[in-house]
Amino acid sequence: MTMSFSALGLLRDIDVRLTVELGGTDMRLRDVCALVEGQVVMLDRLVDEPLDLLVNGKVIARGEVVAEGGRFGLRIIEMVGEEAEPAPERRAAPIMVETSRSGPV
Repeated sequence: MTMSFSALGLLRDIDVRLTVELGGTDMRLRDVCALVEGQVVMLDRLVDEPLDLLVNGKVIARGEVVAEGGRFGLRIIEMVGEEAEPAPERRAAPIMVETSRSGPV
């Protein structure tokens, strides 16, 4: 389906949600339920790896975190097109979640 330029112009004013994905991990539900304040959850992304910029859940670019005026931002370093190769799957080794609880559960 080919969209005319005028129809595309109408779509430009539609709001979309941009999200920056820092990383993720797989955990068992019991480990998620055992999380406590101050605990660190390791993610599958390396520190020097570009972050994904998603529009409505679809990756459109990759970039690096910047801080400006007391806020975070993302400097775009790569645009991802339909022809681009998909990002390699990033999976860290499974982590063991240890908790130190004080008092009864």
